[in-house]
Amino acid sequence: MRNEYGLKIKSVTKNSYADSLGFQPNDVLLSINSQKIRDVIDLMFYGSEDKLSILINRNEKLIRINTERKIDSDFGIEFQPFKVMTCKNNCVFCFVKQLPKGLRRTLYIKDEDYRLSFLYGNYITLSNLTKEDKIRIVKQKISPLYISVHSTNRDIRNKLLGNNNAPDIVKELRFLADNRIYFNAQIVLCPGFNDGEDLKQTISTLYKFYPYLLSIAVVPVGLTIYNKTCLKPVEKKEAVEALEIIENFQKRFQKKHGNPIVYGSDELYLKAESSMPNYKLYGNFPQLENGVGMVSMFMYKAKKIKPEKGRYTKKKILTFTGVSFYPFLKKFIDRLNEREEINVDVVPVENLFFGKSITVTGLLTGRDVIKKVLNIKDNYELLLIPDVVLNNDDKFLDDVTLEDVESALGINVKKIESTPDGFIEGIRH
Repeated sequence: MRNEYGLKIKSVTKNSYADSLGFQPNDVLLSINSQKIRDVIDLMFYGSEDKLSILINRNEKLIRINTERKIDSDFGIEFQPFKVMTCKNNCVFCFVKQLPKGLRRTLYIKDEDYRLSFLYGNYITLSNLTKEDKIRIVKQKISPLYISVHSTNRDIRNKLLGNNNAPDIVKELRFLADNRIYFNAQIVLCPGFNDGEDLKQTISTLYKFYPYLLSIAVVPVGLTIYNKTCLKPVEKKEAVEALEIIENFQKRFQKKHGNPIVYGSDELYLKAESSMPNYKLYGNFPQLENGVGMVSMFMYKAKKIKPEKGRYTKKKILTFTGVSFYPFLKKFIDRLNEREEINVDVVPVENLFFGKSITVTGLLTGRDVIKKVLNIKDNYELLLIPDVVLNNDDKFLDDVTLEDVESALGINVKKIESTPDGFIEGIRH
């Protein structure tokens, strides 16, 4: 009994509602109310009815389960991941192409899947959508999506994508807006390609889709030491010019809509050696995961931390961060050291694996962290490791584990959330 559709159950939470209905691991959910289920989006869409008739395949036997409860995050089922649609572009700035050999296989997957865009905020170029995909997006209101635009000039965009057959992005966005599908846009800034006048034109063209355009993020291209293209990095001059363009648009949009719409990433401000915008500029932080407003949010929350005398460990503690965030984290920790009875130090870790131009914390490897801490570890009893450097299996990009770090350094390690509250929790008794 083979099916081209169906959603396989990975696990069922004990004592959950799904468990009470009799769902079991390895069951394949075939349909809900006679609607075929292909993935979790179908599940969310068709499972929102008050009364559900669910057909499952259990060891080649069809079983029907009826319930009067909607399927939601508390239902108690974890599903196997679906097969991801991959990218056929050959982007000149593609980070995957700049990875060395020998890393874990999943890092080399170039996804281009509108479902991942909706579910997790992954950026897509809209270059592989079929007619059926578009019909589904509209029917199920798969919105918002996250779109890599880069340029609304088709020739420039196709050069950046390395795909002469990529569709006209303006037409694709018009289709989304005409069907009331909201989207966030991204521009990876590549000097000599889509900066200057083209950046102005791209922002102006994207603005025409407002309010279905929710936000625009301008992010400097990231180049590792393995880059083999002709691309140039964004230096201070290019960053200053880009921010001037962005801020001019922000003033105009803010005045008209009370919404700046377009934002420069934190890295762009760092490259320009410019102060970060006020926390309030970012509104609901529409592109936080894209590095837009992270510093401002962290520093805002850091100011809200209240003293808790006698609640902190007396241990000598060390933590680390990427070079770009180091001044901000150090300022926060220094202020805590002055106000509270704590003993915490922070060190910046240079990215030797990808190259020193990569300064964000999330791309640090376990080996670089170990190398940095090895010569100073004797003064400390505990190393706090921010979760942003780890995957869901608590591994660094180079597959180094927390246990590997602990063994190599000979001191205890502790994973913490990469937030002020997470840090405070990490230093409590």
